[in-house]
Amino acid sequence: MCASREVNDHYAITLPESHRRFWHHVKEMEINPHDVLVVVDVQNDFCPGGTLAVPHGDRVIEPIHRAAPKFRHIVLTQDWHPKGHLSFAARHPGRTAFESIETVHGPQILWPEHCVQGTSGAEFHPLLRLPQAELILRKGHGIDMDSYSAFFENDHATPTGLGGYLRERGLTRVFLAGLAYDFCVAYSALDARRLGVPAVVIREACQAIDIDGSVAKMEERFRQAGVTVVDRLGD
Repeated sequence: MCASREVNDHYAITLPESHRRFWHHVKEMEINPHDVLVVVDVQNDFCPGGTLAVPHGDRVIEPIHRAAPKFRHIVLTQDWHPKGHLSFAARHPGRTAFESIETVHGPQILWPEHCVQGTSGAEFHPLLRLPQAELILRKGHGIDMDSYSAFFENDHATPTGLGGYLRERGLTRVFLAGLAYDFCVAYSALDARRLGVPAVVIREACQAIDIDGSVAKMEERFRQAGVTVVDRLGD
């Protein structure tokens, strides 16, 4: 479950000023052995030619490859839906993709069928080469609940296990990259902060969908939660 308010307040008080600023260059930011790079959902269906392609989604690969050597620890996440998943518009007669419905877990945007378990669309993009990654975390595999965040399913209570993994490995700060900036990357960053973990989003290593102003909405939530967004990690 999420951390207490006291834990979050502790981080808000003790983080250096450079971590609490919303958007800045971080050539001076030192990557340490307790940092982890979380690469979110760089899969075929989210890249050009995929069923739910993020515009220019494959452009995240080069900056991810530039950032990766700075980190001792890397985690990959993978959207991994069963057929007939709740989030698929085709499951809801009379509904179309990108409409929103209400579920027992709250609002749900309906998507084209994507990242179905065992399909080529669910595979990582073939140009993404991170063999040093220590964990592949699959999410969204419950048929009746989506999972944008790498930390919690969309009821905001059911953990994926990533929080426990970070605790047991002694990983204390997350850097996030991948797809999409304003959905799975954003919710992962916000949930890291809920757990009291400093979160840094590498903007050049993300691409956005921007549905109904979702980028601006998420960036306002970043400001409120103390998520740091950086242009890049420096040369």
